[in-house]
Amino acid sequence: MSRGIAFDIGTSGFRVQLVDLETKKVLKTAITLRHPLPGANVMDHLNFAIKVSEDVAHKLMIDAFERILNQMAIDLSGIKKIAICGNPIQLSLFEGISIKDLAYADPKYLEANKIAIQPRNAKSISSEKIGLKELDADILIPPAIKHEIGADALAMMIKSDFLNNKEISLVTDYGTNAEMALKVGDQIFTGSAASGPALEGQEISSGMLASPGAISDVVLEFGWHTVALDEKMIPQSVRVLDLWKEDFRGKKLSEVKPIGITGTGVVSAIYAGLETGVIELPYIYTKTGRLRLDEKIYFTEDDLKEAGKAIGAIRAGHLTLAEEAGISIEDIKTMYMCGASGTYVDAMKSRKVGLIPPTIKKVYQVGNTSLLLAYDLLVDNFSLEELQKLADKIRSKHIMFATSKIFTDVYVQELAYWEQGMSIKKYNEMLTLKKIQTLPEVKGDLEVNRIVKRDIPDIGEELKVIDHIGVELIAEFENCQGCAKCEKICPERALKVEKLEEGNFRIRILSERCNGEACLRCQSICPYKVFNFEKLTESLSR
Repeated sequence: MSRGIAFDIGTSGFRVQLVDLETKKVLKTAITLRHPLPGANVMDHLNFAIKVSEDVAHKLMIDAFERILNQMAIDLSGIKKIAICGNPIQLSLFEGISIKDLAYADPKYLEANKIAIQPRNAKSISSEKIGLKELDADILIPPAIKHEIGADALAMMIKSDFLNNKEISLVTDYGTNAEMALKVGDQIFTGSAASGPALEGQEISSGMLASPGAISDVVLEFGWHTVALDEKMIPQSVRVLDLWKEDFRGKKLSEVKPIGITGTGVVSAIYAGLETGVIELPYIYTKTGRLRLDEKIYFTEDDLKEAGKAIGAIRAGHLTLAEEAGISIEDIKTMYMCGASGTYVDAMKSRKVGLIPPTIKKVYQVGNTSLLLAYDLLVDNFSLEELQKLADKIRSKHIMFATSKIFTDVYVQELAYWEQGMSIKKYNEMLTLKKIQTLPEVKGDLEVNRIVKRDIPDIGEELKVIDHIGVELIAEFENCQGCAKCEKICPERALKVEKLEEGNFRIRILSERCNGEACLRCQSICPYKVFNFEKLTESLSR
C-alpha cells in the first residue's frame, strides 16, 4: 500500500497525518502540544537558531518528526511522499537552509554581511537530503509568495477562498505568529504579528493547545457554562458556573473532563467577563482576582494581560494593513478565520474583544489551512507547478510590523487599553493625534459561516495527542561544579544536572519545555558564570 505524510509545522506544535495515497483517505492524525525548539514563539525559534546553531535547530526538528512517526507506529517502508507546509522560518529550519535572511530586515545589513536571500520556491527533494535517514520518500514543499510571505500564508489564501472574493476581504491565521492578508481589488497587503502564544492556550496559567480536554468556550446562556473538546475534537458543554461566587451549580452537562483552557476559551472568558462586569480592564472582580472555570482550572489577571497583548497585536495589525492600503477599516466586508483558534472561537465574541474588525459583515471559519494544503499537495489536488504559478501571480506588498511606525503607534495604545484600562474614547483620541484612523464601534449584524466543525476536519480513525516528544539539548561546561541551581530555578522543570563517572557534570534540557531566550534563568543564576546557553548541542541519544 502506498502511503504519504501531510505535515504542518506550526509555531506552537506539529500536526501530522498518515494518508493512503490510492484512496486519498486520512488514516490517522497526531498533534504535539509543544514545538521541539526552545521558546514560545517564532522569534524565540529564530533567535535560538541564530545564536545557538541553525544546524542544531535543524537536527532537533528532524529528530522530533522521526519520533512522532515512531509514536504513530507508522511503517516507514511504505511512505512514498511527505508534503510539508509552514511559515518560512519553520520550513527553512526543517529543510536545513539558512534563515539569516529572514532574521534581519535591513537590506543594507544583509548586503554588508553578505547574507544571501534564499530562494523559497516550490520544490521536491529527497528525504535523505534533509537528514531523514530512515525514510526513502520525496519531500514536497510548497512555495513562498515572497521570501518573507510563506507557504502558510499561501495556504490560508487558497483554502479559505479569500483569493476569489471580489469584496475587500481580510484573512488571518490566528496563532503564535498571526499571518494576515488584506485584499483590495487585485492588490494584497500582508503582515505577520508576533502575537505570542496566548491565543493557542500557551503562556496561560491553566493553558493548553487545542486538544481533547481543552475548554474552548464559555457560554452565556442560562448563566455561564463551559464547553470543552471531546476525544474527537468536537466541542461539548461541560458544566454550569457561577463565576462571582467561584462555585459550580447543577449537574455536569457531559462526561468530558476539562484539563486546561485553550486560546478560544480564553477569548470567551474575557468576553463573558466584560459582558457581565466580572472583568473591568485590567482587573477581575472576584474574591481572588481570578475566574474559576473548573475544579483546578483558573484564569488570572496575569493571563488577562497576556491575552490582551495577543489580541492587541492582531488588532494593531489589522488597522495597520488598512492604513497601508489607504482604506477605512469599515470598508472590509468579509473575514476569513484560520487555524485552531480561528476555527473554535465564537466569531461574535471575537468581534467584541477585537480579534476581527468591529464592522465586519461576514465571517468564514475554515480550519487548519496549512495542513489542508499539505494534504492537497500530497494527494495531487494541487501540483507544485500549479502552486508556484499561483504564488507568482499574487501581487502583494508585505508590511514589516516590526519596523512599521503605524503598527508601533497603535500597539502602544493597545497595551494601555489592556494593561492600564485606557478607555476606547481615549484610545481613539491618541490615534487621531498620530493621524491614524480611529476604531469604530461594534455594529451591524454578523453572518457566521462555520465551514468545518474542528480545525482538522478529517482525523481518520485515530487521533494521537503527543505531550512529550523527547528531544534534548546537552552540554558539559568546563568548571561546572554541579550545584544544580540552574535545575532548581527552571520554571518548566526542563533541566537536569547529571554527574558523570569521570567527575564532570552534564546538563540535559528537554528542548520542547524550555522557554529559551525569553527566560535564560539557568544561565543567569549560575554562580560560577560557566553556563552558556549558546553552547548547547543536540543530544543524539534515543
